Amino acid sequence: MDTDVLVKIFKELNMIQLAPVSRVCHSWRMACSDPFIWNTLDLGHLQSNFIQTTAPPYIWVDERSDRRLTRILRMAMALSFGNVTYMIFHFNLYMKDDHLSYISERSPYLRRLVMPAWNRITKVGICQAIRRWENLESLTMPSIPHPPYIMEEISRSCKNFSQLKVMGTFDVNFAFAITVNLPKLKVLSLRCSIITKQALLLILDSMDGLEVLNISHCLLLETLRRPVRSELDQAILHKGSRIREFFHCQSSSCTTCKRMIEDEGLMRWYRYEDWFWRRDEVSSLDLGDYGKLFDENCVNRLTAS
Repeated sequence: MDTDVLVKIFKELNMIQLAPVSRVCHSWRMACSDPFIWNTLDLGHLQSNFIQTTAPPYIWVDERSDRRLTRILRMAMALSFGNVTYMIFHFNLYMKDDHLSYISERSPYLRRLVMPAWNRITKVGICQAIRRWENLESLTMPSIPHPPYIMEEISRSCKNFSQLKVMGTFDVNFAFAITVNLPKLKVLSLRCSIITKQALLLILDSMDGLEVLNISHCLLLETLRRPVRSELDQAILHKGSRIREFFHCQSSSCTTCKRMIEDEGLMRWYRYEDWFWRRDEVSSLDLGDYGKLFDENCVNRLTAS
């Protein structure tokens, strides 16, 4: 059978179904690893079994959960033959350095990474992965206490980097790290985050090449130490109007804005629809629907095993 036909058929299978199919013969093995199937590895359904703690990294993950993630990553990397260019992980999937190192070694052409949880990832671990991903163009990441190191590593290693999404708190230190290290950034999304007014003004004043800025549903504060809510005044709106696409929403009738206020600026994504965290007003950052490669059937079978 023609390879293109096989690829179209296998595209309808999930990862567990692909595994035995790939062992039938060489031609089927090659078809199962086709970039058309593996361009995007969306593990958005997969979550860790964890407990929040009071000491760093503030998360304890069940060992069985770690072993399950290791098994899934091994299966995915073996089947994909290095063809994954886009990876999506759930905000409650807490990888370790070992997991990150494993996938970075086996996905050298990665261009986009969505990884909202870094609690168990060390500075060494993430920087090592970034160095391997020279083609990285887009990153979705959480807010972190000391952002300069990751921005510096991206600046050194990823020459085509152009899109950044930050989920969490965005202060002037984060803004300064971006303006210094990523002056050519084209797209920045801070939706559903806490932003200090000083940080926002620094981005608007310093990022001349920025084409898209999304601050929809954000809580704008005067300072983090003095958490007084602020509004988008005319000065901010004027500066934002110079950007090709400036998304903003602070409407009392907006459901997402209401949720941000109810959650006091730290969106509790787990309380809402399972697709809610995947949305973004910036089309290139919106994650869309879950793919078939790792669907709920995969999760159920792997959880039960």
